Amino acid sequence: MNIVLIGMRGAGKSKISRRLSVLTKRDVLSSDLLIQYDHDGKSIPEIIEECNGDWRQFRDMEYATLQKITALDGNIIDCGGGIIVDIDEDGHEIFSDRKINLLRANGRIIWLKGDIPRLAAKVKGDATRPSLSQTKSAEDVMYRRLPFYKKAADIVIDIEGKSKRELVEEVHKTIAKYL
Repeated sequence: MNIVLIGMRGAGKSKISRRLSVLTKRDVLSSDLLIQYDHDGKSIPEIIEECNGDWRQFRDMEYATLQKITALDGNIIDCGGGIIVDIDEDGHEIFSDRKINLLRANGRIIWLKGDIPRLAAKVKGDATRPSLSQTKSAEDVMYRRLPFYKKAADIVIDIEGKSKRELVEEVHKTIAKYL
């Protein structure tokens, strides 16, 4: 069984997954890092730029990456913030049944839920993160994704007001029965 961390940008998925790895002796597989490796180490913004800003291509890359990593067992999967979405024919974000079904088939999905205005402010201007939308603010995109995270999550952990250490302990305690 895999432990899958989802959440919005800036929620601490990567840091928590690495600390959880030490506690559980499980490897961490980062969907974003694996996509970067598959693209000669290019950053996510560079990959999106190569796709002419077409997020649909990136979402397909995520799916292909998930097909590989969900075939493995006993890992911690650190998902990119948009793992819960795909792009429809009109260019709108929709819930990604295909990606969530892959993650859920051999994993427990934990949503690290945080305060949207705080998370949006935290990631604003971060050059390592591509713009979520040409027309909407990051905060608007995050609010729109809320029901998708709720639908995807097996377990919800509120991250507000907790240190990384406290969060790691809470996640570890929550997943202990699956280890």
